[in-house]
Amino acid sequence: MAHTVGVSRGRDIRQQTYDLRLMAPRRGRGQTGTMNQEPSPPPSTGGAPLPIGADRVGAYLKRIGAVRPARADAAALRVLQLRHLTAVPFENLSVHLGEDIVLDEERLVDKIVTSHRGGFCYELNGAFAGLLRGLGFGVTLLQARVFGDGGRLGIPYDHMALRVETDDDSGPWLADVGFGDHALRPLALDDRTEQDDPCGAFRLQAAPEGDLDLLRDGSRRFRLDLRPRVLADFRAGAWYHRTSPDSHFTRSLVCSRRTGTGRVTLSGRTLVTTVAGERHKRVLDTDADVLAAYRDHFGLRLAVPPVVRPNPNV
Repeated sequence: MAHTVGVSRGRDIRQQTYDLRLMAPRRGRGQTGTMNQEPSPPPSTGGAPLPIGADRVGAYLKRIGAVRPARADAAALRVLQLRHLTAVPFENLSVHLGEDIVLDEERLVDKIVTSHRGGFCYELNGAFAGLLRGLGFGVTLLQARVFGDGGRLGIPYDHMALRVETDDDSGPWLADVGFGDHALRPLALDDRTEQDDPCGAFRLQAAPEGDLDLLRDGSRRFRLDLRPRVLADFRAGAWYHRTSPDSHFTRSLVCSRRTGTGRVTLSGRTLVTTVAGERHKRVLDTDADVLAAYRDHFGLRLAVPPVVRPNPNV
């Protein structure tokens, strides 16, 4: 989950209320006598969804300002990821607008393309996976746990990322349009050296149990489980992030998008624009100003400004 646009995880997970321990991605390779090493459910064996139709692919490409690539190669993947990041905002407004979040590929694509909205990681990467499959890429959903304060790992299925296969014998690639301020380019999944990106130096390094830790400028971002998953596997994680008082998504509003010169983020009534590394902050005084900011910076046409709901699970 894109969890990093300047918001901290804060409080510890309340296991007595949101106990997701049985989902923990532990493989139990001969480990004995170890607490908190409960086995995870086996990777899902269900097949990937059928590719979305040509009309939907065309509408999706138009939404992100891209043209249909001639082939499903690494160069096309780089263009598509960047276009997606600059066109579709990372946002958690559905949590506070009382909108349901349904992890169904057609509905995710519809939210982005027809409703002209954004979403958080499950929605953005779930829909992007549909677009890539429709263009001939091979896509596998992967789950990750995000590093929070003090190096604490978040819940299982905390984040969704994509393993992408191309037709040019490169890769596999780690594509991600749902982690907020993150790499602009797909990362080579089998490369353990530093990979330079406009947003920093990224490295994938070995972690326990065959996982990979993703680092940005030496700081750990998330721990990636390489086993294939399907959308249904992420339902508990999505439920947690839209209902738990310990999820920062229920405690704050965020809408953020990469721009050609930096980034623009609206958090409640605070608009932050970053241009060539220079940060500008402005507090929006009126509802009209807030609605105009959503419209002008993110293409979102809302009837009323979203506000943090005290009980989003109700």
